[in-house]
Amino acid sequence: MIVVTTETVPGRNIVKTLGLVRGNTVRARHIGKDILAGLRNIVGGEVHEYAKLISESREQALDRMVAEAESLGANAVVSTRFTTSMMMGGAAELLAVGTAVVIDG
Repeated sequence: MIVVTTETVPGRNIVKTLGLVRGNTVRARHIGKDILAGLRNIVGGEVHEYAKLISESREQALDRMVAEAESLGANAVVSTRFTTSMMMGGAAELLAVGTAVVIDG
């Protein structure tokens, strides 16, 4: 599966547009990670605990979007975007959206 943020796949033609596909995940913070992040906030530097959490969330949302595209018969997703939103205190949604297409070759 080819996934791009552009409207086309360079060097390939879109044969068929199958429609919007999306994948999302909602993740909550963990008290243990909050304590470590709080300590890191005091001394400064990257908050590795949250960076890992958002990275895992992004991959899961992307995997779910790709699975939906595959179920439609797509071999590529164009115009891929990510967005986040707060669901409640300590929990956030990460959403991946794109357009499922069939490309030649």
